[in-house]
Order: sequence, then C-alpha cells, then structure tokens
Amino acid sequence: MSTTRRALLLGGGGAAVAGAAGLTGRRLWLDREPAALPAVDRSGHLLWQNWSATEHAYPATRLAPTGADEAAHMLRMATGPVRTVGAGHSFTGLVPTDATLVSLDRMTGVLGHDPATLQASVAAGTRLYDLGPALAAIGQAMPNLPDINKQSLAGGTQTGTHGTGHGLTAVHGGIVEFDLATPRGEVLTCSATQNSEVFDAARVGLGAFGIVTRMTLQNQPLTRVKKVTSLRHRDDLMLGWDDLVGKHRNVEFYVIPFSRWGQLITHDDTHEPIRPRGPDTDTDGQMQLKQARDIFEFAGSLRAWALDRAIAGMPEQIAIDEGWKLLSNERSVRNREIEYHVPRETQIAALREVVEAVERYRSDVFIPIEVRAIAPDAAWLSPFYGRESGSIAVHTFYKDDYQFFFTLIEPILRRHGGRPHWGKLNSLTYADFAALYPRWKEALAVRDHLDPEAKLLNPYLRRVLRRG
Repeated sequence: MSTTRRALLLGGGGAAVAGAAGLTGRRLWLDREPAALPAVDRSGHLLWQNWSATEHAYPATRLAPTGADEAAHMLRMATGPVRTVGAGHSFTGLVPTDATLVSLDRMTGVLGHDPATLQASVAAGTRLYDLGPALAAIGQAMPNLPDINKQSLAGGTQTGTHGTGHGLTAVHGGIVEFDLATPRGEVLTCSATQNSEVFDAARVGLGAFGIVTRMTLQNQPLTRVKKVTSLRHRDDLMLGWDDLVGKHRNVEFYVIPFSRWGQLITHDDTHEPIRPRGPDTDTDGQMQLKQARDIFEFAGSLRAWALDRAIAGMPEQIAIDEGWKLLSNERSVRNREIEYHVPRETQIAALREVVEAVERYRSDVFIPIEVRAIAPDAAWLSPFYGRESGSIAVHTFYKDDYQFFFTLIEPILRRHGGRPHWGKLNSLTYADFAALYPRWKEALAVRDHLDPEAKLLNPYLRRVLRRG
C-alpha cells in the first residue's frame, strides 16, 4: 500500500494510546530481530539465503556459467542436487542445496532484437529492473510486469510470476522460444515448433528440467501509461471487480485489513504528457499500518477508527510515464506471503472468506491483501493453465508467525479450486498438484527424460515432483 498519512494515530486518540501502553512490552518482545544465521558453516561453505529468510543453504560448490554450452557442460559434470538461483525472491524451497548452486548473474542483457516482429532475445539472468530500460532503448516493452521487478527473467518465468490485467498473461506467456541446458550436457532450443513438448512442459519448470539460458520474448511497442492510485470502500471494489477488470488495461486492488477501505491501482494507455511518479511511500504506509496494529491489536473498533481517520478523504495519485517505470513497485518491507490463483468466477467469494478469517482470527495481520486478474495460457505447469484466474495474496511481516497460512488461509483457497504460486508459501505435495494440473504426468515424463538421474531435484522438489 503506497498511501500514508502522518496523522494516523494523532489527535483524539491519546486515551486509547495510553490504554494500550501495557502492550508495549509484549510487542517489543515479538518485534525483536530474528537471530542471524552463521555466514559460514563448519565446512567453510558460504551461506545462501532467500530474500524473506524462509530458506537457506550452504552449497559446497557455486558455479556461474557465461553461456548455454558452458552451463550444459557444468550441469553434466556437477554433483547434485544442482539448483539454479536468480534473485532469491521465492519463498518456497526451490533453491536450497548442499551440493551445487548455479547463478545466472553472468548471463544478462538483450542479445538481439527484431524491430519488425517486436521480438527480443534476452539472456535469462537479466533482472527485470534492467530489462525495462534495455527494451525501451530499442522501442519495445513487455506487455505486462509483476508487482516487483527484482527477479531475474528466468526466475520469474520459471515460477509463473505475473502481473495483472484483462487479457494479459503472466510473464512466461510472452516467451516464444528458449534455450535449455540439460543434465545430459545438451542445449535444446524450444518453441511451439521445435522440441514443442519441452517448450510446453518447461516454460514454467521450477528449474527442474534444466537451466534456461536465453529467451525470445514477444513484446509490444513502447507505450505511455497512466497510473491512478485511489482509496475506495472495499465493498465497492469487490462488487465492481468484474467491471474494473473489463474497463482497465491493468487493474488490482488491496484490502486494508480491519478497515472498510481498499486501494485501487489502474494503468491505461495514454498520450497525455509525462507526469513522473513521486517518491515511493509504500514502506512508510505499511509501517503506519503496523503502528495501528501494534497499538490497537486487541481493540478492533479503535483500530478501525484510527484507520478511517487516516484514510478517509485522501486524494488520488496520478503518474504518467512509460509502462516499465510504473507497473512495478518498491516493496522494501520484508514479508512472508501465500498466494493462490482461483478461477475468476470464484475469486471474490474466496476473497470475502479470506478477509473474514483474517479479521476474526488474526489481529496481527496489517499488510494489505492483494487482488489481481491473469489471463489463461498453455504452459503445462502454469498456475493459469487453461483458465482465467484471479489471485489472492496474504502477507505477514517477516517477524510475525505465518503458520496460519496453512491452517486458516490455504484451506479456503483450496476449497475454491486454487493453485498456489510456485514461488509463494504453500503446503502442497505431489498428490495435490497432480489433482490440480491436467497435464501433470505428461510434464513430469518430459522432466524425467531430460534428467533421468534426478540431479536437479532437491528435497523440496522431490516432495513436489515425485510420488511418495
């Protein structure tokens, strides 16, 4: 949430604040910084840790190939489990290995482009925040971008990372070709007409089919968009969601827990003059919501009152610029997240249940609940395979408990037919995924052919991709 007001807890609330002072010690104890892990283990191996500190490892070997042939050779010779890492922004156990960790940081940049087809060949380790300006320099733009742009292109597409918008697919929907280095030491070029089964199975492949080293992306002409951020009553947002999805190029909203408010964000093509976005206020806004939580955690009506005073009457914010500058945001408040993608027709019903559960049982939650829309695609392991989807994401502060994701939130989203984001926290195993994905067994048959020794499977992926 990017909107903030310094007066959130000021004026008229002195008595309430004084009454809540007894909770200060409890909150200080809960807010203590988690203990840091050793930087080096007993064998002298360096720590790897993901962004959210939910996963870590001390890999014995670290590799950083510069191209596809080198990656294939390294993969053939390496000791497994071999896992590939981009920005380390996934919350799940996709990366940890005590054997071989492969970084794509030496494979970056736009390698070539075709101005007639608006396609660009991009090295798979390129970070999305670098890709936006690089494509803009050749007059191209990705059709859509995720909420943050810290991920590598390979990491984002291999986990089904997505943005939002009517008729707009997740990032991997724009891939028309990719090169895959396999554990056999081969480099396969995969597209709809060449190694097509690998193309369908490994486009969202969790790094379990091989190492994606290069992609050709179908882009669009560089355009200017208008971003409008406004506060609305959350019930109005839920009731009008279908109309909003149909009306705007990109649209999402956030439910602000323990208030009657939500934040609407829309992007639409425009020819209006540039109006650069202002300074980022997301961190400040979330910390204000945390402050309200800390003081009024056990006084729901006072919390709602404080939030209503802070939010009511706040003006909308408008920015106009090239899309790559506006579609992604800074999200510097470290958190843990569960996100599921349900059929669009059940999204709002599922959201209402999630919000009700959070507000009934989890007064510690303060980060807004995120709601987006994603078009279907044909990648066999895509969470959006074959259906229009609506995403619902619940977050917690990184110092707070998140086990309720699995006991309270996940059962609701599963009951509504949800498929989890591959990079976000979930408790599913092989049997669960097999029931959710129509081409599951076909995809895994392709995977086993490419990696017969299961060199690419760490303990987490064995639980997900191997029966029993």
